[in-house]
Amino acid sequence: MRQASAEIVAVGTELLLGQIANTNAQWLSETLASIGINVHHHAVVGDNIRRVEEQFRISGRRADIIIVTGGLGPTEDDLTREAFQQMTDMDIVEHGPSMKKIEAFFKKQQAAMTPNNRKQGRVFAGADVMENQTGMAPGMIVTHERKVWVFLPGVPREMKRMTTDRVVPHLQQLIGQDTVIKSTMLRFMGIGESRLEDRLHDLIQQQTNPTIAPLAQNQGVAIRLTAKAASDQEATHLIDQTKATIMEKVGDYFYGVDDATLEESVSSLLERRNQLIGAAESLTGGMFTEKLIAVPGASEICRGGIVCYDTKVKENVLNVSPDLMRQYGTVSKACALAMAENVCSLLDSDIGISFTGVAGPASSEGHPPGTVFIAISEKSGKQLAEKYTFQGDRQTVRNRAVVKGYELLYHLLK
Repeated sequence: MRQASAEIVAVGTELLLGQIANTNAQWLSETLASIGINVHHHAVVGDNIRRVEEQFRISGRRADIIIVTGGLGPTEDDLTREAFQQMTDMDIVEHGPSMKKIEAFFKKQQAAMTPNNRKQGRVFAGADVMENQTGMAPGMIVTHERKVWVFLPGVPREMKRMTTDRVVPHLQQLIGQDTVIKSTMLRFMGIGESRLEDRLHDLIQQQTNPTIAPLAQNQGVAIRLTAKAASDQEATHLIDQTKATIMEKVGDYFYGVDDATLEESVSSLLERRNQLIGAAESLTGGMFTEKLIAVPGASEICRGGIVCYDTKVKENVLNVSPDLMRQYGTVSKACALAMAENVCSLLDSDIGISFTGVAGPASSEGHPPGTVFIAISEKSGKQLAEKYTFQGDRQTVRNRAVVKGYELLYHLLK
């Protein structure tokens, strides 16, 4: 089965309600791509047997491999087996080893096993049953009308273990793996998506392998490079060649690859320079410091932060002059610079950064919502202060201010 196409079907009303994110589909797509299987569709369907069966029929018509996650548990709304049985008339039987495992679990817990838990040990007759190493319900691989169906638990750790141990080797053997699909993300900040795409227009127009896809992100812009090759080494080489060409054109805006974040990049630069930073946060209320502290090793570079939302805190804790605030206002470059300079001194840091502004929804001190001032002050005496106008609701303005603060720091430190 060469050049196989795949579809991922997630079963669970909680996904449709937005109570949990469908991270399983993302992980499965990346995993399948790494062995040369293209995923053409993702589908999510609620816990309704008619709709699940209908989705299975659609998926079975348009894909060679259908991977189903969820709906294998013990409750009444776990209907994956029943829906597939209605479509195929395949018998469902009790799987002895799985039932022994379930019974042993309840015995060890000294808990009564309710009858519905036996449902988790039921499988399709003739299925390739996959033991669940980290949970209860086993997985299954079934061939029906020349299509391969893979049934996996919805719990991510169970699904990932089963996929890695059993599903990937099975599919590799099935397709006779001779193609590797490899992707990487290049991350940029300080340049918009349209401007980035314009800079790379000729390269994008001529793309063949790897493909180049600009993507807007919460932290700047990303470019996804995807290469197809006969080996991982060759795919890596193709990506590296294209990356080098991209860096010649927009390398000044680059800050990391794949899962890299701005705060991690800034933290790394501070550590390399053996410098400490402190923050004074009015508008952002500690968001900048929280992100920095979330990075492992933050204690080596972060002194801490002062949340100075109220004017009295700016005056009495941060020692910002009341005369300065009366003359220029708290939403001003002058106030932002004083905050940055004072927090640098108070926290005995090499660098101080400050945030002040108007998040909204109302105006303040004559400034419309979205007005933000960010200042940086170094112990050496070097200072900068910038004014920005961000669009969006209150939380969006605050988030954008934090990202812009990290962007300013990154350029300063680099």
